[in-house]
Amino acid sequence: MVELAHIFRWDLDKTYLRTDFETLRGLVRSAFEKAEQKQAVPGASALLRELRASGSHRICFISGSPRQMRKVLEQKLKLDGVQFDEFILKPNVSNLLRGRFRALREQVGYKLPALLAGRLAVNRPVPETLFGDDAEGDAFIYSLYADIVRGAVNKTMVAQVFERVGTYPDVAARTLALIDGIELSDVVRRIFIILDKRSPPARFDRYGARVVPIYNYFQAAAVLYQDRVLDAPALVRVALDMVGRASYEVSALASSFQDLVRRGRLSRASTHRLGAELDGAAALAGGDGVVSLVTALGHRVRALGSARAQPAATLAEQVDYLAALAEDPPRLLKPPGAGKKKK
Repeated sequence: MVELAHIFRWDLDKTYLRTDFETLRGLVRSAFEKAEQKQAVPGASALLRELRASGSHRICFISGSPRQMRKVLEQKLKLDGVQFDEFILKPNVSNLLRGRFRALREQVGYKLPALLAGRLAVNRPVPETLFGDDAEGDAFIYSLYADIVRGAVNKTMVAQVFERVGTYPDVAARTLALIDGIELSDVVRRIFIILDKRSPPARFDRYGARVVPIYNYFQAAAVLYQDRVLDAPALVRVALDMVGRASYEVSALASSFQDLVRRGRLSRASTHRLGAELDGAAALAGGDGVVSLVTALGHRVRALGSARAQPAATLAEQVDYLAALAEDPPRLLKPPGAGKKKK
C-alpha cells in the first residue's frame, strides 16, 4: 500500500469554478448550468492535475453547493481531467425541510466539522494544503481548523465562534465532540486564498504566514514549488496551460511572481533556485513556444532574486479569532434586490 504523502482540500465555487452566488439570480443560473457550460478558474485544473501526478496525494472537495448538483459537478471535473478522492456537498434541501434557514448561508458550522471529520479519517500526521476564496470566510475557517488540529485553539474558543456566527446547537456539539478525537499535530502547511473579489492582500495578514492570498494559480504553483511540493517542470506546465487556455501573457505571470516576492511570500533562495532550474527546463520542454516562455520567465525570475520583500513583522504570529470575526466577517448571500438604489 502506497503511503499517503499530502492532502489537498479545495473549495469549489469561486475557488475552482467561476460562480456567481452573491445573488439569488446567480445561484439559480448556476444551478441550471450544464457541465460543459461551467467555467473553471484559469490554471485551477492544471494545478490539480500536477498535484495528482506529483505523488501519492489525496484530493478532496468541500463545497457549499447543494448535493443535488453532484452529478453535473463531477462531470465538469471529469471533463477537465481532474481526479479526486472525496467530494462533500452541502445538504441544503435537508436544511430547508427542517426549517434550518441559517444553515443555508452559514459556512463555519458546515465546513469546520467536515474538515475535522476528514482529518479524523486519516488518523496520521499527513500534511495538508487548503484552497479557498475571499467570498465566504475561507481564510477564517481554514485557519481555525489548522489551529484546532495543532492544539492552538481550545474548545471554549470554538464554542464562542459558533455562538457568534449562529451555528445550530446540535451542530456545535457534534463538532466539539469531533475535536476530542483529533490527534494534535501541526499538519496544515499552506492555505491559499484566491482573490476573486480582489480583496487587498493585507486583509489576510491577521492570519499569519500560513495564509497566502493569490491573484491566480500560477502564484499558488510558485509557492508550492518553494515548499518542494511541485518541481520546476510542473510549474512550467501550469504556466503553459494559463497562457494557452486563458490567454495569459508571460509578462503577466512574471509580474505575479514578482508580486509574491515583494510581499515576502517567496524567498530569494527559492527565486534563485527556480531561475537556475528554468535555464535547463527550456531544453527539456520541447517546442519553440515552450522554450520562449521558459526563457522569458526564467529571465524575469532571475532578475527578481534581489527584489525587496515586505517585512515579515506585518504578518500576525497568532490569530485573534473573535477580532477577526468582528472585523472580517464571512460574506453572505444577498437577498433579492439587495444593492439596488431606492427611487
